[in-house]
Amino acid sequence: MNKICFFIFIFFSFFLFSCNKENNVNISSDISQSSDMYVISSIADAIYLNPILACDSASSTVNSYIFNGLLKYDKDLNLVCDLAESYQVLNNGLKIKFNLKKNILWHDGKPFTVKDVKFTFDKLINPNTKIPFSSDYLMVKEFEITDDYSFIVTYTKPFAPILESWCIGIIPEHIFKNEDINNSKFNRQPVGTGPYMFKKWISDQKIVLQANPNYYEGAPKIKVCLFRVIPDQSIQFLELRTQTIDEISLTPDQWNAYDYFFKNYNKYRYPAFSFTFLGFNLEKEPYNNIKFRQAMYYAIDKQDIIQGVLSGMAKSAQGIYPPQSWAYKELKKYEYSPQKALDLLQTIGFSKDKNGTLLYKNKNFEITILTNQGNKTRELSAQIIQEQLKKIGLKVNIRILEWSTFLNQYINKKNFDAIISGWNTAVDPDQFSLWHSSQAEQGQYNFMSYKNKEVDDLLVKARTTFNKEKRIKYYHKIQDIMQEDPPCIFLYYPEKMVCIHKRFNGVELAPAGIGWNFYRWYVNSKDIKYSNIDFLTQ
Repeated sequence: MNKICFFIFIFFSFFLFSCNKENNVNISSDISQSSDMYVISSIADAIYLNPILACDSASSTVNSYIFNGLLKYDKDLNLVCDLAESYQVLNNGLKIKFNLKKNILWHDGKPFTVKDVKFTFDKLINPNTKIPFSSDYLMVKEFEITDDYSFIVTYTKPFAPILESWCIGIIPEHIFKNEDINNSKFNRQPVGTGPYMFKKWISDQKIVLQANPNYYEGAPKIKVCLFRVIPDQSIQFLELRTQTIDEISLTPDQWNAYDYFFKNYNKYRYPAFSFTFLGFNLEKEPYNNIKFRQAMYYAIDKQDIIQGVLSGMAKSAQGIYPPQSWAYKELKKYEYSPQKALDLLQTIGFSKDKNGTLLYKNKNFEITILTNQGNKTRELSAQIIQEQLKKIGLKVNIRILEWSTFLNQYINKKNFDAIISGWNTAVDPDQFSLWHSSQAEQGQYNFMSYKNKEVDDLLVKARTTFNKEKRIKYYHKIQDIMQEDPPCIFLYYPEKMVCIHKRFNGVELAPAGIGWNFYRWYVNSKDIKYSNIDFLTQ
C-alpha cells in the first residue's frame, strides 16, 4: 500500500475484512436470491484500478475492495496477516520471511502464488513503472523465493516501516506479464484477490463491484458496491433526502444540519490521519524563499478558517503529524500578524505601489491558488486566504479544477503557484516520499520540491532504525526544522464525518475508523432495498 495517498477521503484505504470461512457459491444465483447494494458517493473518479500505480484517494478506495496485501491493519491499527499466513523478522530487521496462504484464488479462478508477489515487487522497483513511492522497495537487496508459497527479502539496511510496506496490493502476474503496466487495459478491468470483483466502469459516472463468492475470508454479505461519481458535496447532500446514496462524507455545516436530513442515516465522527495545507511551488521565486513562507504564516489567520468554514470541527495544524500520531510534537505557533508579514516581505524585495498593492522587485505580482472541484471546504478556505492576503496588498486569484485535471495537468507537472490540498498519512510516521529532496522529480509525491539537507538526513535516520524513542527524537527534530523552514502552510487537522444509511447493520467505529469490517455488514431481509442483480449492475 502506498504510504501516503492524495486527498481527504478514508485515510490509507482502511477497508479491512475479518475472517469467516464460508462455502463457495455461484455468484449469479447467490446475488439474485438475497442481495443488497451499497452506494458510495465519491467526489472524483478513479484514475487507476491498480494499487501500485494509484496515488489518489478515489483510486485507492476502490482498490481496497479489489486487492489484498500480504499484511493489513486491523480495527485497532495493529498489523496482521492478510495474504500472508505468517511472517518472521530476522537478522535484526535486515530480513523478513513470508509464508503465504494457500488456496487463494484470483477473481478469474487462477491460483495466487509467490510468483505474483515477486512480479509485483519487480514492477515496484522498475524505473519504468509510474510509481511515486518506489523508495520503500529499492532498499531490498535480494528477493529469494524458497517455494511456491514462501520467500525471503533481504534489505541493505534496517527499514523501520518494513512491515507496513507489504500492505501494498498484490497484482497478478498472469494478467500483466505481457502488458505495459502503465497503459494496460487491466488498469480499468482489474483482477484481484479481494472481497469484491470488478464488474463495470463508466468514466465520471460509476464503478460497479460484485461480491467475490470465493473470497478466502468468506463471501461478503453486501453483494454489490456502487461508487457513484458526484463531484459536488452539496449535490451529494441533497441525495440524502431521496436516499439514493448510502454513504457520504460530510462537511462541518452539513454535519450540523437539521436532524430531518439524517432521519434515515447514522452519523460517525472521528479524527482523520491527515492535514490540509496551502502549498507553494518551491521551484519558483519568491516561493522558494523561507521568509516568504514565514510571512504567509503571519498573514493567514487559521482560526478564521477553522471557525468560519469548519465550525470549529478541526484543529490548527502546526506540522506534518496529526495529534493522534506517536510522532506528533506540540510546536510554537506563528501568531497572526499582518505587520510582521509585511516586514518580512519587504526584506526579500516586496514593496507597495501608490494603491497599496504589493510589487515584487518593482513588478506586478499575484498568486493563483488552485484546488479541486467539489470540495467546498477547500474552496471557502481559499476565499478566506484570498481576503486575508488582500489586507496586506497581495493579489490572489482562485481556480477550481476538476480532480483528474488538477492532479495530472497541474500537480504532477508542477504547473502551479500555490494549491490547497491535503495528505492522508500512514500509521507509521515515515514521510520520506513527501519531503526528501530525492522524491521531488515530476510525478513523485514531493511535488512542492521541498529540499532541506538536514531534513533529508533525519528522514533517512528515522526510517533506518527500529528504536522507537530514537525515531521520535528524529521526527521531533524534523518538525522543529520545518517550523523555521516551512515546506508549506499547514492549515488544519480535519475530522472525518460520515453518514451511513441505517439499514446497514454491523457498522462499528474503531481506531481504524469505519469500514474495517465492511465484509461483515449486512441488511435484514425486511430492509433490503435492491434485489435485482441485472438492474444493479446495468
